[in-house]
Amino acid sequence: MLVLGIDSSTQSTKALVVDADDGAVVAEAKASHPDGTEVNPAAWWEAARGAIAEAAERAPGRVEAVSVGGQQHGMVALDSAGEPVRDALLWNDTRSAPQAEQLVERHGAGALASRTGLVPVASFTITKLAWLAQREPRNADRVRRVLLPHDWVSWQLAGRPARTWTDRGDASGTGYYSPTTGEWLPELLTEAMGGRSPELPEVLAPDAVAARATLPEIEGAAIGAGTGDNMAAALGLGLKPGDVAVSLGTSGAVFAPAEQPSADPTGTVAGFCDATGRYLPLVCTLNAARVLSSTAQLLDTDLEGLSRLALAAEPGAGGLSLLPYLEGERTPNLPGATGTLAGLTGANMTPQNLARAAVEGMLCGMADAIDALRDTGAEVRRVLLIGGAARSEAVQAIAPGLFGVDVDVPEPAEYVAIGAAKQAAWALSGAAGPPDWEVAGTRRTAGEDRGGEAVRAAYAAARKQAHGI
Repeated sequence: MLVLGIDSSTQSTKALVVDADDGAVVAEAKASHPDGTEVNPAAWWEAARGAIAEAAERAPGRVEAVSVGGQQHGMVALDSAGEPVRDALLWNDTRSAPQAEQLVERHGAGALASRTGLVPVASFTITKLAWLAQREPRNADRVRRVLLPHDWVSWQLAGRPARTWTDRGDASGTGYYSPTTGEWLPELLTEAMGGRSPELPEVLAPDAVAARATLPEIEGAAIGAGTGDNMAAALGLGLKPGDVAVSLGTSGAVFAPAEQPSADPTGTVAGFCDATGRYLPLVCTLNAARVLSSTAQLLDTDLEGLSRLALAAEPGAGGLSLLPYLEGERTPNLPGATGTLAGLTGANMTPQNLARAAVEGMLCGMADAIDALRDTGAEVRRVLLIGGAARSEAVQAIAPGLFGVDVDVPEPAEYVAIGAAKQAAWALSGAAGPPDWEVAGTRRTAGEDRGGEAVRAAYAAARKQAHGI
């Protein structure tokens, strides 16, 4: 039996056809998305159609079920005809930072964390809708439904039926949902939108069959509830208690499974739900793999060249510390920040040290995130390192010393799409839980200090000097 997992990410749509019995990928395809922090959702659907058609054509049989993992938080605001009132604002769009501050001032960080699991920052859907209400009131007046990116793609797959749906994982990233009760908090949405009350999607169980596909290549396939990309990645990795995933993609994400909801009044840890009925406390940064690619471009090399340069430098990069806030930052909450290179001297101004500082700076942000999860009670026995930047030899070599634990590096794979496929297989099977597919090719890089504490101390000092935190 074959199932289809879709990852509708910031940069592209990946479609994987998977054998539901063992999780083996038997066909795949990819289609790019436009750049930018606001995108017409029609572009996601066009990419999804192309990737699905190509993957289905390559598959050795009929696809029986499909599910979508999508980038979290994006604001898809629809009018009465089901058309977007404007381009979707993505998770990495920081223009709603003032509205986030207003929400916190109005309600208090502790109260919002207790109710929603979140302290609003510019990434979350509720702040984007508040921005829409304040800055584009005519568009806000036209809004009849609010969806998330994965909801939009799933709805298109089903031929845009009268009802819409989501799952508790992606719903928990909006800022108007309660992970504790499993219910929407429409009063928060209505307030943020200046008294307007859009319709919200039905929240389905993680193993639900939401509808049937109408797309010709997979017509009749069961459509799963779908979920957010981080929840799908956790499902694809099969995270167990004591596991912490560090995902180094466009953004950086650090997350771990939990049995109880979390509410961090500092806002560092987002108290998300996962895609199995449990919870997924998570820390997210806006800057991860692009820190390395931007530094490589500056040094006129590629990522492999950057890795070689970094490994040629000593730990601590000769005293250089990079605060890699190239796109602003979400954790810590510094939406208007820029990057800072501290400790620069004539002696340490070398390509090797700059490359090392870039890798260490990105990973120090992830190490801070792991500590934040520990502070909420998460057990950290090992780290699973995934994402594009996880393929870097320098990242793999430097991470254990900064994280303070052993690091496992699974074989590179599209874990969001695999998690979506696993959800589709679960929905189709009617089993009590998702299938237990093996994560292939994991190898361990043993934890070793090599100056990790000193590197992190220098990074913290640079942050304190530049931003006072």
